[in-house]
Amino acid sequence: MLQGVQAAVVLAAKDDPNTQQLAEWLRNIFGPLFLVIVGIVALFFLFTREITRFVQFIVLSIVIAIVFYYPGIITMVAGGIVRALGVEDTG
Repeated sequence: MLQGVQAAVVLAAKDDPNTQQLAEWLRNIFGPLFLVIVGIVALFFLFTREITRFVQFIVLSIVIAIVFYYPGIITMVAGGIVRALGVEDTG
């Protein structure tokens, strides 16, 4: 019985779509586009001498880029917050 379940799990795992390649493909397309848009908007803020908005925009862009390029950071931060708050793991 156990071997049949293991075989079913292996077959199900082979049928799952490979989302890692999809994520990498999307990063390769939208990554450079994101950087170009950030550069253009940053130059606009610099040329109009809105330094406060420029700094706010750069900080927000860095946060978005970290989440975009390193999506595993979200689970690490969430785990750190849970441990810092002292919430017990029920799983």
